[in-house]
Amino acid sequence: MNARIAIVGGGPGGLTLARILHQHGREVTVLEREASFVYRPQGGSLDIHADSGQIALAKAGLTGEFQSIARHQDQQMRLYDSECTLRLLDESSEGERPEVDRGHLRQMLLDSLPHGVVRWNQHVTSVEAQPDGTCDVIFADGKRARYDLVVGADGTWSKVRPALSSARPEYSGIVFVELGIHDVDRRHPAIAKLVGHGMTFSLGDSMGLMMHRDANAHIGFYAAFHGPVDVYAGKTESQIRAELLQKFSGWGSNLTSLIAKSDDVVGARGIYWLSPGHRWKHVPGITLIGDAAHVMSPFGGDGANFALQDAGELADVLLQKDWRDQLSVFEEAMAKRCEGPAAAANAAILKAFSPDGFTHSFNMMRQLIPKARAFPAKS
Repeated sequence: MNARIAIVGGGPGGLTLARILHQHGREVTVLEREASFVYRPQGGSLDIHADSGQIALAKAGLTGEFQSIARHQDQQMRLYDSECTLRLLDESSEGERPEVDRGHLRQMLLDSLPHGVVRWNQHVTSVEAQPDGTCDVIFADGKRARYDLVVGADGTWSKVRPALSSARPEYSGIVFVELGIHDVDRRHPAIAKLVGHGMTFSLGDSMGLMMHRDANAHIGFYAAFHGPVDVYAGKTESQIRAELLQKFSGWGSNLTSLIAKSDDVVGARGIYWLSPGHRWKHVPGITLIGDAAHVMSPFGGDGANFALQDAGELADVLLQKDWRDQLSVFEEAMAKRCEGPAAAANAAILKAFSPDGFTHSFNMMRQLIPKARAFPAKS
């Protein structure tokens, strides 16, 4: 009952786990590599699902705090073709997947923990299981710390995963270049109208632009295409914009204006995944949650929600007297739960960025959102 628990990684999953355990009087430490919360941009919006992410936040006693930052009004969806013709529109704000900025969610979770639970600037390089069922955390400076359980919540390139599995994330071949526009309603009302309140997609030519409305009149968007993950390594923001404008030169000018008028080029990142259903032989003293366990394509919106759900379900186990005996059961249930959605999400992104990606996505969205209005292409 007095187990020493270390969570490697201070993202939403790790922090939610820490919050639930702390609420129940358990000793827990979060080891976060970043120097502070403002060390880097936190990313754009997440839609938090009622049947997964919101349940975990309720276990953490944070439903009220979450609702105060959730944006129910930003659940709309738009689909344009590459000529910027609106082809599908859902203006409803009545769904159960409100949007929240990643930064706001993470700040809410950090604020729910007392000072000292999260230890910043902790560069974990590896972990080592011990014969007695404990686990050592090894830091970049060579120091070690021993815990009864180490939870890897440190994302795609987890430093904990190698102690359990030889699996390495596979590159999908698709790269997302993240850009942003500030104060869009005042400075660029045409772009604000184009994007609307929610997620907006434009697909064609095996490429895409994906836009989302964030808090504080910010538009974040991704230019996505097939290419090497380091396609823009060493390039300046102006060089990246110029090359993106050339790549999307055949697209409607209203779409390419997003690139031209962007304020920030946050960076390029490849889309990676582990094989759906990734499993490992249980090792006492170590486990994984979130992307460390089952990183997948973002097409499905399940990644962050599964990380939160993992945290809630692992907390349920760790609050039991026989938690050591239940960890392997948790791991198998998590792998089984995520396997189908991961396979579907990985297939969906490859289909979306294929030669007939627009048609496939149009038909799929019509099935998933039957109330959405469809419009014809330009003649």
